[in-house]
Amino acid sequence: MESSALITIGLPISLFIIMVGMGLTLRIQDFKGAALAAWPLTFGTLMQVAALPVFAYFLASLLNLSPAMTVGLVLIAACPGGTTSNLFAFLGRGDVALSILLTVIASLVTIVTLPFFVSYTMAEVLDASAMIELPVLRTIATLIVIVLLPVIIGMALKVKFPTLAEKAESGMSAFGFIVLMAVIIAIAVDAGSEIIPMLKQAGIAAALLNIGGIILGLVGGQLLGLSRTQAFTVAVELGIKNGALGVTVALTLLESTEMSVAAAVYSVFMFGFGLLMIAYGRLTIRS
Repeated sequence: MESSALITIGLPISLFIIMVGMGLTLRIQDFKGAALAAWPLTFGTLMQVAALPVFAYFLASLLNLSPAMTVGLVLIAACPGGTTSNLFAFLGRGDVALSILLTVIASLVTIVTLPFFVSYTMAEVLDASAMIELPVLRTIATLIVIVLLPVIIGMALKVKFPTLAEKAESGMSAFGFIVLMAVIIAIAVDAGSEIIPMLKQAGIAAALLNIGGIILGLVGGQLLGLSRTQAFTVAVELGIKNGALGVTVALTLLESTEMSVAAAVYSVFMFGFGLLMIAYGRLTIRS
């Protein structure tokens, strides 16, 4: 696929702005809570950066997905929680502080783990003639620039201009949703007549990955000692992914429309499952 300026320039810039918005929600004090919630943080982070990508790989094998679709599914699974996961945790009566910490920590860790899982998957499922080499160092550098740096900028702006930052927070989430929907439409147009078979193949996989992540968080968390509120929060983090990041990597670094389909389809489904999670949380968690 020949990348347009909208994708190669516009999408990374948009993601940068979205991540600045996430930084606007954070304070240095928020990180102090990590010491008080060591096990929930450890469990939630491991589920996001390790367990879910592995689950996605075996799920793709079970469903006999195409090599490109398999890479795309692992890619979205390896992405950290999305910028809206904190909002979903709040609306569902989850632990918002834990949600914020999980989002930030996973965003930092996936700078290394995302290239690893994607590179491993491509080496396993793509033959030599179709092999695409993920530029690992460039990917790490890109993730630092569009994930870590803007979060730091957002936090600095919150300290310097607290009133302005508070007003901008909600607008950033809306901007992120609009960007993601615009990219999804652009992918559908670019894929043309191939979009229907791609959706048929990616739809089931994306739904099962979403459901599997939620179950890992809810059931696995409670079995391993997390409170219902903590387990719910981890489940939200596993379900609400940074879809814009997944699409950005697929389209700008891997330059593959087909690999971006799984991330795009997942990004649509996760909002539906997210609403169900909010309903579940409000029915089962006491405020």
